Amino acid sequence: MTTADTTGAREHARAQAAAATRIGPELPAGVDHARITVAQRIPAGGYANVVLARGTRVRLSDPFGAACAHLLLLRAESPWERLNVADTVKVPWQAYLGVGHPLLSDQGRVLATVVADSSGRHDTLCGPSPRARDRLRLAGVKQGLEPRDIAPTVSFFRGVRVESNGALTVTGGVGAGAAVDLLVHLPVTLLLANAEHPLDPTPPTDLDLVAWSAPEELSATHNADPEYLRAVENTERDWHARTLEALA
Repeated sequence: MTTADTTGAREHARAQAAAATRIGPELPAGVDHARITVAQRIPAGGYANVVLARGTRVRLSDPFGAACAHLLLLRAESPWERLNVADTVKVPWQAYLGVGHPLLSDQGRVLATVVADSSGRHDTLCGPSPRARDRLRLAGVKQGLEPRDIAPTVSFFRGVRVESNGALTVTGGVGAGAAVDLLVHLPVTLLLANAEHPLDPTPPTDLDLVAWSAPEELSATHNADPEYLRAVENTERDWHARTLEALA
C-alpha cells in the first residue's frame, strides 16, 4: 500500500486504526454503562482534561501498580476558583488523604470529596514534578487555561509521610489494583497528569480514569466532622444561589 498520495495515505491510516488494540479501563461493577461519561486509560507521561458535572463520581485506578496521578481541580464556570492544597490540609486538620477528606477550593467550598480509597498512599505536600507540571500545562491549554493557572496539586498512589524531625519519607504505592473515588460537588475542570513523583523517580505505569453520573450521592453524609459540614453548607448555599440567579 502506497502513501505517495492522499488516497493511499488515508487507506494506510485506516488499516492501522482497524488493527490497533484498544485497551481501556475496567468499568465499575453495578453501574449502568449509560451513566458513564468518561472512560480513559492514561499512559505514562500522559494527561487528561475533562469537564465534569456536579454529582459526578470519579474513579482513579492504578491497574499495574506504579501510576502517579497528579490532580488539579478548577471550578468549570469560574476557573479562578481552584483547588487550594493548603486549605485541603488545614481545614480538616489532616495532611493525609483518605475517605471523607474534602478537596477544598480557595473559597472554602468543596470541589470534591474522597468517598472510597483502597490505596492510602497519597501526597498533599510536594506538588507536581517538573514533567507532571508540563503535562498539566498541556492539559490546561486545551481548556483555555494558561501556565499561571496550574496551581499546586495533590498526588494519588505515591505516598509521602512526615517524620518527627520534619523529613519527608516516600512510602510508594500499594501495588496493582488500588483505586480512589471522588464525588464532585461543583462543576469542575479536572486536569490529570500521570508522571513520576518529585521524590520518587519510579517510572509510572498506566492510570485509569472513569467517571459516571451519581447525583444521588450528594445527599449522603461522607464526613461528620464540623469543619467538613460547614464547607458542604457553604458549597450548597453558593450552588443554589447561582442556580436561582440563573433562573431569574
